[in-house]
Amino acid sequence: MTKQRKILVVDDERTIREVVRRYLELEGFAVTEAETGPQALSMLESQPPDLVVLDIMLPGVDGFSITRRLRHPSEFNPLRIEGEIPIILLTARTNEVDRVAGLELGADDYVTKPFSPRELVARVKAVLRRSSAGDVEMESPVEFGAIHLDPRSRSVTVAGQAVTLTAKEFDLLYFLLRHPRQVFRRQQLLDQVWGYEFYGDESTVTVHVRRLREKLEANPSKPDYILTVWGVGYKFDVPASLAGEQTS
Repeated sequence: MTKQRKILVVDDERTIREVVRRYLELEGFAVTEAETGPQALSMLESQPPDLVVLDIMLPGVDGFSITRRLRHPSEFNPLRIEGEIPIILLTARTNEVDRVAGLELGADDYVTKPFSPRELVARVKAVLRRSSAGDVEMESPVEFGAIHLDPRSRSVTVAGQAVTLTAKEFDLLYFLLRHPRQVFRRQQLLDQVWGYEFYGDESTVTVHVRRLREKLEANPSKPDYILTVWGVGYKFDVPASLAGEQTS
């Protein structure tokens, strides 16, 4: 029997919580709710969900602060949670800077209010599908230059040093590694990695590429591995000096 996935919906508007709950439960999810930031933090520790749908504007502690606590425990008061919980942000803000800020903090995706409940459900399914280790093909580890990726343990090292990636950062890197030197448009990456064709904002890809470069590249402003093909998109390549070290 397939395990029922647990979703925590955090929003201070009761109507939004009820609508989101109804649509998610119709898809077979178990849903819990929180209406304030402190309540959400308590529930994240006491009843860790498989995914959190998190409003940014919350009483007490906002969604950005909760995301920081989940994604940057060494810098902020950590939550006692094992593993990484995928985050989809809900925001009424239409400014791209605000949307990008959430992604840069480590959110996996975001939805702008007002939104279609069906769109949100599609994003929840896509994030869970891609963040589940059980859904990753049981392939052998892949190594390019100094980067070593093991899809079975969902672990990445660079020059022997472990690198912590969010679920979506890992999925994006894994996809690029499986298609070395192939150029992908941002929309293609949304389709293949995020798993939806219509709802995507291409800035989502841009932010995730930037975060990967910061974690993997010796000089993120002059990357060796994840290259921009101007006017087209991105590709994964290996520096000529390391090309002979590729194994898979």
